[in-house]
Amino acid sequence: MFSRANLTSVEAAPKAFGAAKHFIAGDTPATTASQATRLRQASSWQARPFGYRSRQALPLQRTRFRGERGFTLVELLVSLGVMALLVFFVTSLVNSAATITTLGHKQMDADSQARQFLDRMAVDFAKMVKRNDLDFFAKGTTAPNSVGGAMAGNDRIAFFSQLPGYYPTGSTTTTQSPVSLVAYRVNSDSTNGSLYNKLERMGKGLVWNAATADTPVVFWATISGTSAWSAAASTTATDAAYDVVGPKVFRFEYCYLRTNGSLVITPPLDSNGCADLSQIAAIVADMAVIDSKSKVLLTNAQIATLAAGLSDYTAGMTPGQLRANWQTYLDGITNLPRPAISGIRLYERYFYLSPPTLLTAPSPAP
Repeated sequence: MFSRANLTSVEAAPKAFGAAKHFIAGDTPATTASQATRLRQASSWQARPFGYRSRQALPLQRTRFRGERGFTLVELLVSLGVMALLVFFVTSLVNSAATITTLGHKQMDADSQARQFLDRMAVDFAKMVKRNDLDFFAKGTTAPNSVGGAMAGNDRIAFFSQLPGYYPTGSTTTTQSPVSLVAYRVNSDSTNGSLYNKLERMGKGLVWNAATADTPVVFWATISGTSAWSAAASTTATDAAYDVVGPKVFRFEYCYLRTNGSLVITPPLDSNGCADLSQIAAIVADMAVIDSKSKVLLTNAQIATLAAGLSDYTAGMTPGQLRANWQTYLDGITNLPRPAISGIRLYERYFYLSPPTLLTAPSPAP
């Protein structure tokens, strides 16, 4: 319980504090510095809130100043719109870069594939035996050569070249001639899925006359009329000497560059009515190649239809015109997947032939 003396001291405290305030403000005569300091401390104790401890810090509270405000709804919407545009632009750039990279990889794949068989064909044509008493099966050839005819669609060609090939079993180096029967075709056998719509090369090594029972180098014998060689003139017949050299090549077309500089679709003839190879400077070949990733998007039937839409050489065409016509056709296709069409590469190559060559038999053994 409080005593009267304590109550009196409590009631007197505010008066003492009030007097101290007036004293500090200068309402009373000056006192010593120590007394003024004690009075200021007493005044500060009065101003502190109830329950305050000297070593206890009060939590800081943020004071809102006059005129301060938050974001409005319009400002938030504008910020979100700007952020969405930035995300859209970045996404578009990434997608464009990915598309360009994918297309570049497809083109490199097709170029790598084309380089192999184009180099192989260049060697074969450069080593062609240009003798009119050896048969030549090609576009526009007529009797007494093997009849090639107009060859609508994919072309075929067969000739003799000074290169080794698949020689018959039992032949030896003394009986093997330096000549092979070389042929190129795009297989059209739709029942053979592993070969259909693929470029094949035949390299059938020949032996010297009367060396073995196998068909040797025969002068004035036709390729299509010789049973051992008939597969060279066919688009579907099988032969062990055939290899797939262009698995992504689905269109093969060519014409002749004559020594006078003109492009023709039938070979010039000599006085005997045979194809005169000495008047042919080069074979101008055009090919369509589709890369692996694009090919899986199409069926074999669609690829065959696509090949049929690529036109043939016609009389009076200029260099590069057929390739331009093919590109125009591909650009106008709308019923096939565009990524597959964009993966098709077109090539035009001049394969120059060697000068006329005479065959020589090996020297007899001593």
